[in-house]
Amino acid sequence: MLDPHAARDRAAALVERARRAGADCADAAYIADSSESIQVRLGKLEDVERSESEYIALRAFVGGSSASIGSSDLGDAALDELAQRVVAMARLAPEDAYAGLAPGDRLATGPHPELGLVDGDEPGPADLRALAEAAEAAAREVAGVTNSEGAGASAGQGVFALVTSHGFAGAYATTSRSVSASVIAGEGGGMQRDYAWRSARHLADLPPPEEIGRLAGERTVRRLAPARLASGPMPVVFDPRVGGSLVGHLLGAMSGAAIARGASFLLGREDEQLFDSAVTVIDDPLRLRGLRSRPFDGEGLPTAPRALVEGGRLTGWLLNAAAARQLGLPPTGHAARGGGGAPGIAASNTHVVPGTVSPAGLMADIADGVYVTELIGHGVNGVTGDYSRGASGYRIVQGEIAGPVAEFTIAGNLIDMFRALTPADDLEWHHAVNVPTLRVDGMMIAGD
Repeated sequence: MLDPHAARDRAAALVERARRAGADCADAAYIADSSESIQVRLGKLEDVERSESEYIALRAFVGGSSASIGSSDLGDAALDELAQRVVAMARLAPEDAYAGLAPGDRLATGPHPELGLVDGDEPGPADLRALAEAAEAAAREVAGVTNSEGAGASAGQGVFALVTSHGFAGAYATTSRSVSASVIAGEGGGMQRDYAWRSARHLADLPPPEEIGRLAGERTVRRLAPARLASGPMPVVFDPRVGGSLVGHLLGAMSGAAIARGASFLLGREDEQLFDSAVTVIDDPLRLRGLRSRPFDGEGLPTAPRALVEGGRLTGWLLNAAAARQLGLPPTGHAARGGGGAPGIAASNTHVVPGTVSPAGLMADIADGVYVTELIGHGVNGVTGDYSRGASGYRIVQGEIAGPVAEFTIAGNLIDMFRALTPADDLEWHHAVNVPTLRVDGMMIAGD
């Protein structure tokens, strides 16, 4: 694995190749990662996996036209050919009035912020195996667990570098650590499964593996003997591990690319009261040790915390340079660079600010409702906001969580759901998108 300085040098050399091949301007992104994972099942080692990859992507502009190309072959001859090919492609491409590098006067300058994204202690295979074994053992000790689908632990590291021909050069490294367990409860046709999983930049930020395993076992046993729900409107309470998906739909609809195409259910609603005035949604790319923290975006612009929703109202769109030009707005530092192709758009560490009532208080006045712990399928229309997904979870009866329920569908429209959304006070930081328990009144349930 290259260090960030060497990664930056490789990207810079490729940009120079593109300029020599005839590009008016260019940028290159170098992405490398490696990971090692251990899987155990029923106390025995089941799988050991190690992977490494390097990839470099080049984007070149000739006049108003551009092309992108990438390669995992980083030899000198391959990179020379890559640069020549992308320039030839750009010369044949149609002009795009909105394409181009990010504005030069907005590029990130000076030392990039230190975000604590690298864990200096690298766990070895024996350490990972011990974590996985401890998680599975704790899960299997939960009364009612009858079998195991296994437990795993992994450790990875990565490097991202970006260089542009108009003056930006930056790189940073990251690490990742994770532990998971998945077990089965019950017998025959009554079997149920569930899991628990945690990921962090630093191993020290993970819960003990025994806690992860115990959570997996308890979740699984609670699902035994599910009942069916009657159909009709009722309040729905989303467990934090699935509630983040609602924020994911919001972020997708806030993408400047979707707005520019007219393909977002938020189009024309930027001045509306979208949520209750107490709801705030924050995007923080500079969160220390955050799973999606980044000192600069995929086009070399600085990143900064921002309220995406404040007082229940949108504060604007998520924009890369191309979408910003198309909409006549400044870019927001949300460009994301993956493999090949032009930069996309993505948020970073996003969370719903917690409310003032506990989960128990949030449910106290619900005579008949449902607490959702699992969502199934992808029945969400990003253009209309229509929402329909399979689900399972627990009944809420007279303000208390009751027995498990399964095989039902929850449906509504995201605009109506956002207006009816109330957050509890139990926000925890486990994912890239973090939410407290969320309540949405008036959803339609399709059960028996």
